[in-house]
Amino acid sequence: MSVDSTEQRILDVLEEDAQASYAEIADRAGVSKPTVRKYIDKLESEGVIVGYSADIDPKKLASRSIALVGLEVASERYVEATRELKQLEFVESLYASSGDHTLMAEVRAADGDAVGRIIAEDILAVDGVEEAHPSFLQERLK
Repeated sequence: MSVDSTEQRILDVLEEDAQASYAEIADRAGVSKPTVRKYIDKLESEGVIVGYSADIDPKKLASRSIALVGLEVASERYVEATRELKQLEFVESLYASSGDHTLMAEVRAADGDAVGRIIAEDILAVDGVEEAHPSFLQERLK
């Protein structure tokens, strides 16, 4: 088996279950636990693995709303605006996008009204952010 396929199998297991133990990963990827440890250490140090997270079904969250917010940012303020958006407490994740919006922000708050306030008072207050288009997540399907 090639190095690339071993690495990919380990990553596939982690993407399915970020809480899998080294023993579980080794079993599912068909390698030893020391091999798993070596690859994970390497992937973390190279910045391939940047963190571990839990997948959340928004429909099952009690009094929590999750919105993906498409942001339009002035090109001349992109770097500064991105830096400031990353510091906002309620912005869980921030992505550069090649789609309909310059950036995509994951915003979590108590409810839709709170998300609206965060957009109006915090996100749109960032110099360079020109528009914000929220889409509320309803139910995790996969």
